[in-house]
Amino acid sequence: MTERFLSDPVLVFGKTGQVATELQRLLPKAIFLGRDMADLGQPERCAQAIHEHGPAAVINAAAWTAVDKAETEEAAAIVINGDAPAAMAKACVALGIPLIHISTDYVFDGMGDTPFAPNHPTAPLGAYGRSKLHGEEGVRAAGGIHAILRTSWVFSAHGNNFLKTMLRLGREREALTIVADQIGGPTPASAIAEACIRIVHDLIADAGKSGTYHFSGAPDTSWADFAREIMVQAGLACTITDIPTNAYPTPARRPANSRMDCSKLAVFGLERPDWRAATTLALTELGAI
Repeated sequence: MTERFLSDPVLVFGKTGQVATELQRLLPKAIFLGRDMADLGQPERCAQAIHEHGPAAVINAAAWTAVDKAETEEAAAIVINGDAPAAMAKACVALGIPLIHISTDYVFDGMGDTPFAPNHPTAPLGAYGRSKLHGEEGVRAAGGIHAILRTSWVFSAHGNNFLKTMLRLGREREALTIVADQIGGPTPASAIAEACIRIVHDLIADAGKSGTYHFSGAPDTSWADFAREIMVQAGLACTITDIPTNAYPTPARRPANSRMDCSKLAVFGLERPDWRAATTLALTELGAI
């Protein structure tokens, strides 16, 4: 499925991030706005860009992703992750077009071991989660055609992510200690990009599918086991030792439970991607296997 099925191009906020990079591969004729062309720190400029381009749909693949930094710069994070998506949503309502907004598992408190359903009560643990929740609320409040796509643990062969960090450290060291009591679904950026395109097409055909959805890789795993799989596939002898979260303190609290119930995605004919197979593809692209 590509952009040729759309009468007008898709407008994507984001250009160099993991999902935006994958979208460029799939939608070569889309309009991609980097920070130099549409700074999310200026929400009204984002809305103006939508009106200027008059696209068939908008995908917001840009965000403040510095989780720890958000703890000391929450106001700035809220503008980028909250006010900007709200402004985009209002512009999309004015044009009658769909908005796909990528969100996160960090809107939940991470308690328990049951996968979070899209309608589960939100309770962010920190500033980043609060900023993303603010964005979700703004998109919904606009009342337009939309899909909020919550995802987790994004990885790919480009950008900064856990897979690339583990590959680098695994080549440098004989052993690593990795958190094992945080559980979630590593999600390939390529699969998120494909899901966004599928959702765009479906929302254009049926606005009734608007809503909040979860999309994460399968099966659920720990960061430590994710690291082990990377080492095995890359043929690295680096030993992974499990540690608890409290042995690796960070400024922002991470959810212990990032499991997400993705069953609602069946409305779009989508299933959870296998992160192990995607790891193989990413490592191959990086020349690691």
